[in-house]
Amino acid sequence: MRERLSPILEGHRGHRESLIPVLQKVQGELGYLPEEAVSEIAHFLGLASSDIFGVASFYSQFRFERQGEHTVKVCQGTACHVRGAKRIMEAVAQELGVRPGGTTEDYKFSLERVACFGSCALAPVMVVDDQVYGRMTIPKAKQVLTEY
Repeated sequence: MRERLSPILEGHRGHRESLIPVLQKVQGELGYLPEEAVSEIAHFLGLASSDIFGVASFYSQFRFERQGEHTVKVCQGTACHVRGAKRIMEAVAQELGVRPGGTTEDYKFSLERVACFGSCALAPVMVVDDQVYGRMTIPKAKQVLTEY
């Protein structure tokens, strides 16, 4: 782990103010923040691992568990809710075999609920990675998943 993180951490030794950018870069490299990486960051920055977990857990962008290759997000905002987002989320969860917030056993998909994408005119909305899919139906959601 140290060899993999050294290029990111070099130049930040003892610079506590670099914590957020370092966490972002490490997560960008690894896809999440495993405990071993947090320990390395703590060593380089001169912080306790518990302090790093405290900061990282405050921000929703940081993850402590490995995520899937593709992230599926289903909007749960008012416009989407009124147009059937709950049923779409249930169908997608069943299709993938995971609950919202979970990752498939093969690490192909992670499933998330999102409060609102701001694309209410397209409701209900599902996003896979950065691709927005609007006016979703259960059959359409299942079809989208087969494309990945």
